[in-house]
Amino acid sequence: MDSLLQLAADPTAWAALATLVVMEVVLGIDNLIFISIITNKLPADQQSRARRIGIGLALILRLALLGTVAWIVHLTEPVFEVFGKGISWRDMILIAGGLFLLWKATKEIHHSVDPNPEEKAGGQAGLTFTSAIGQILILDLVFSIDSIITAVGMTEHVPIMVIAVVTAVTVMLLAADPLSRFIAANPTVVMLALGFLIMIGMTLIAEGFGAHVPKGYIYTAMAFSAGVEGLNMLARRRKRRKAGTA
Repeated sequence: MDSLLQLAADPTAWAALATLVVMEVVLGIDNLIFISIITNKLPADQQSRARRIGIGLALILRLALLGTVAWIVHLTEPVFEVFGKGISWRDMILIAGGLFLLWKATKEIHHSVDPNPEEKAGGQAGLTFTSAIGQILILDLVFSIDSIITAVGMTEHVPIMVIAVVTAVTVMLLAADPLSRFIAANPTVVMLALGFLIMIGMTLIAEGFGAHVPKGYIYTAMAFSAGVEGLNMLARRRKRRKAGTA
């Protein structure tokens, strides 16, 4: 209790908390986009429940990993070498997660461009609730490990990490349904989001092989693309209004 009171009275701790909360929220965007795309393929009565379960699993994984911080730190130690480059467990997890994202995003783009006849008739791809949760859990694990390692690199105080993680996951929970509805209502946004997932997948693979990609570049590119798409949406809306009044 005394240590918590000391942290609460330390301005440096508050600055670290604010920085870490922002970082965790930004890192959660990737996870949230994937959850939204996957759950939108489920029947309408299952989508919201799948999102809550997926985000709840993300919180459980992050808190569980925080309880094993010492073990998490060792994940960055090389296990073997490939062409003189040490590969750690974290690297292998990032590479596997990146490959999964590439496979999943490419598959979804293919379904959007050239859907199967049964998808055209029913409007839904053949995805079960259990399969959706399983896919979400895989990416939750990848993003959770990356999130916790980032948190460990920014502060040594576990209470600060816990507060930042809980805050970020709460923001994800509040934003999940609105984001999913927005993506479902705008087909072009779905394609843009899938493009984001491909970029994120390539970034994970690159970082797994030791090529550091500044996150600021990635999120700036995503923000710019989203801004351009927003302008396109406004232009299409104006055209529809003019056509309706003509």
